[in-house]
Amino acid sequence: MRNSGSAALCVIVAASLWGLIGIFTRSLTDAGLSAMQITEVRCSVTAFCIFVILAVFDRKLLRISPKDIWMFLGTGILSIAMFNVLYFTATTMVTLSMAAVLLYTAPCFVMVMSVIFFKERITRRKVLALIAAFCGCALTAGVLGGLGSINALGIAVGVGSGFGYALYSIFGKVALKKYHPFTITFYTFLVAAVALLPFSDVTEIASAASSGSATMMLALGVLITLVPYFLYTYGLNRMDAGKAAVIAFVEPMVATVVGFVLFGEELGMAEILGIALILMSVVLLNCESDGNPDGSNR
Repeated sequence: MRNSGSAALCVIVAASLWGLIGIFTRSLTDAGLSAMQITEVRCSVTAFCIFVILAVFDRKLLRISPKDIWMFLGTGILSIAMFNVLYFTATTMVTLSMAAVLLYTAPCFVMVMSVIFFKERITRRKVLALIAAFCGCALTAGVLGGLGSINALGIAVGVGSGFGYALYSIFGKVALKKYHPFTITFYTFLVAAVALLPFSDVTEIASAASSGSATMMLALGVLITLVPYFLYTYGLNRMDAGKAAVIAFVEPMVATVVGFVLFGEELGMAEILGIALILMSVVLLNCESDGNPDGSNR
């Protein structure tokens, strides 16, 4: 029970750190970097830092079998690179709040794929938590009252970003059967950085770094990427993939609070209700009874 609690705490802390990303991306955007370049910075800094850590403390964690490269192509290209590209595209086609909600269709995909590939059970508690979390995300994003005209292609692209986001939990769960979380995180971001490099102007990134943004870039790679992805992967190794994905709904809640506190963004009753629903979903998932012999959750 305590191990399960620590795993959930790791996922909550990871999602909370991801929720802070707006602080850093806004600063780097002001420095002249595009969303794609910011993603390239994020992946490159993370991969470099992990490489240095492993090279100094435990080089054997850098070893992988060539036959397992597909796992990291999955976490790196199909997940990290794909969901970022699709998400950034969606933000140009639909509202930012709508894009955020579509991204958080990810737990739905994770839950279904976990049943197919890992034989995890879809319990009533999980479904209720998922519904509460998604509704909470919709409320905190301010979707109600702002739907307007619907862009079908934009919605499809946004849902695609959610699917890409979900793939990290699936490929990561498979990779954890053979590799350490640090190994998985390193190769995930190395592959993503290489895949995104052709779409980034390195000279512009270097110029921004030399102009005073280097600290923000380092913080984005370490505090907002390296630490949370390690914590999430660690927690994922000790709980159902579907449960971890739903708990990660803490991210948009934290992002909403950050926007309110630091950037003066509006926080009305709908947003407050949304935060409450997300918290309720996390509590639901962490109050499961371990005493039921049939493993059911009532």
